[in-house]
Order: sequence, then C-alpha cells, then structure tokens
Amino acid sequence: MNFEFFIAKRIIAAKDYKSSISGPIIKIAITAIALGIIMMLVSVATSMGLQKKIREKVSAFNGDVIITNYDTNQSNDSQIPISKEQDFYPDFNQVEGIKHIQITAAKGAVIRTQDDFEGIVVKGVGTDYNWQYFKDFLRQGRLPKYTEDNLNEEVLISEYLAKRLGLKLNDKVVTFFLQEGKNQKARSRGFDIVGIYNSGFQQFDEQYLIADIRHIQFLNKWEDDQIGAFEVFVDDFDSIDAVGAQVYQTIGSDLDAVTIRQKYGSIFEWIDLFDFNTYLIIGIMILVAGINMITALLVLILERTQMIGILKAMGSSDWSVRKVFLYNAMYLILVGLFWGNVIGLGLLLAQKYFKLFPLNPDTYYVTEAPVFLDIGYILALNIGTFVLCLVMLIVPSYIISKISPVKAIRFE
Repeated sequence: MNFEFFIAKRIIAAKDYKSSISGPIIKIAITAIALGIIMMLVSVATSMGLQKKIREKVSAFNGDVIITNYDTNQSNDSQIPISKEQDFYPDFNQVEGIKHIQITAAKGAVIRTQDDFEGIVVKGVGTDYNWQYFKDFLRQGRLPKYTEDNLNEEVLISEYLAKRLGLKLNDKVVTFFLQEGKNQKARSRGFDIVGIYNSGFQQFDEQYLIADIRHIQFLNKWEDDQIGAFEVFVDDFDSIDAVGAQVYQTIGSDLDAVTIRQKYGSIFEWIDLFDFNTYLIIGIMILVAGINMITALLVLILERTQMIGILKAMGSSDWSVRKVFLYNAMYLILVGLFWGNVIGLGLLLAQKYFKLFPLNPDTYYVTEAPVFLDIGYILALNIGTFVLCLVMLIVPSYIISKISPVKAIRFE
C-alpha cells in the first residue's frame, strides 16, 4: 500500500497541476498569497518607518521627556528659569531606561533682513547637547561647536527659514529679542550661519534656530547655572509613558515633567492610527489568501475524487488522504510566500536606498516614504500567514472523509 500511496502523492503533487483543470485556480491562489505578503510587508515596513521617523523628529527638538518649572506657561519661550544644580543632572541614574539628559533654553525673536522679517524661536543648547538627529538633518555646512571657554555666535538655521529670508551659508543674521517689562527696547544679536538643516517637519523647521544657550542666559539676565528646561532621552520609546511617570515622581515638587506624547498629543494620536490600519490590512490579506487557498483545495479534491476513492479502497485512512492534500497546500503556500518576499523586500530595499516614492511633508512630516526593516516582523508575518492559511484549510479538507470509495471510483 505504501507504494500506491507514494504514487498517488506524486500524481496530485503541485507540479502536476499545470496541465490539469485546476492549474489556473492554483496559480490564482499562489498569486493571492504572494500579493498578500507583499501588501503586508509594505504596510508594516512603511507604517513602522513613518512612526519611527516622526518620533525621532519630535524628539530631536524636544527630547522624550521635558522637565521645566512648574507653571502654566505652554509657550516655547523659557520665562521662568530653573537651576541646573539638580541631583539628576548630569547623570539621571535614579530612573532606569534613561540614556541622556541635556540643558536647553528658548526665547522668541525676530530675524530681520533688508527685504523681509520672520518670527522665530532661538533654542539655546549647551556643550552636552545631543547632535545625533541633526547630523541626519544637516543639508549644508557643519554643526555648531559650542565649548565652555567662549561665547559662540555660530547658529544652525533651517532650510525653510533660509529660503524664506534669502539667507545662505556663512551669512551674518541679525536677530532682535523683545525684552520683558515696560519701556524695554528690543535687543539685537548677530549670529553666523554655519549650518543649514532640513528635518522635513515644517512645524519645527519654520520656528527653530539653534544657538549657544549663553545668549539666552545673558538676554534673560540669568545666572550661569540657570536654564529653561532639561530634555531627557529614553532607551525605549515604547516605555516613554512609564519612564515619564517615574521622572515626574523623582524630580522636585517645584518641577514638572511631560512626555512628548502628552505635549504633542494630536500628532501621536494620528500616528497611532497607523497601527489600526496595518492590522486591518494584514487581516484582509490573510483572509483573501486563505479563501483562495480554500477554493484551490476544494477544486483539487473535486478533480481527484476518483483518486481519493482508490486510496480509500486500498485501506488508506481519511486523515492520511487529507494529509496528502494538506502537504500539497503547504507547498503552494510556501511558493506564494517565497515570491511575495522576493518582490516585497525588493520593493522596500529599492525605496530605502533610492527614495522612489516621495511624500508631502506638510501632510506626513517626511519627504519620502520611510522604510523600517526588521527580521522579527518579517518572520512573524511569514509564519503567521503560513499557519493561519493552513489552519483555514483543515476544515474544508474534512470533505474527504465524506467521500464514499464506491461512488468516488465511479465518479466522472
């Protein structure tokens, strides 16, 4: 019986379907699997990439957790200073999951040229500032070099502001700062543009000019140890809410700590919707692929009804015959997954390195569709698709147990 059973398996092997009635159905099923995995890979890679890029850009200008004076001021202008002489600075060891902390201060100003003017926020940073993100944003020139020795006039300006005001690299830019109180005249400062950046996040690019924090301290008449805020960066952004809560409990009662998820709630609520859309696409693609595989399996069973009857007449159990069809269904699923991964990963790699598909930065905060590739989710999508499609085939394969050997052998 083993010999006959082996022959039967060879007869209904997937490669023998090419000349059969079920050939087109099988091709459609394989194509559905391939298209499904392509859509899932593209959806997950671009969704995670977009979320990651937007988070990085918001973090670049704010940190992950912002520690400020406990007041109701929600503007970008640092009005009430805090002392940098804190137990948690320069090393925040009291809370796990923090990788860096830095000091900043901000002050509203106006850039004026011969032909135009623009309101901005001058963000003062110190020697401990993390330039990691701005290295990626830099389009021309270099990053400013701030040292503890001398007050530095070097600034970093956005490409948006430079174009709007007709400024270029190495230009001298005159900035006017409004002082608080009655009869206070505006004070000017001259800065040297050493670098031009473009984060693609216009909400920030149209505001920020990066300068030495000592300019803000001098203009606000602060002491050397007074700053506007601490910016804290976490190791894992997914744990930002938990880390932010611990930071709030650790700092003094006169200080406040908010996460960027809280400060920019609308942005993060918007990108959180990507997860729902991704899950919806994955569910639809797996359902479509499963339905096509069920259709292919049913056609194969119908086409091989006589063979099923012969195998049963020779003593094969229902389950052993079902396994023959399920094994071949597994082969078809693997073929579809193979081609889907080849095409899907090929498209994603092309987008990652050649930037084929641009996006509107006013809507998506990025200039091209970002791609995030990770072996973890790629394996999860493939294994999940394979298992779920196979599970969906177990029930329709039960039809084989209902086929009578006598009627099947006489089936035309």
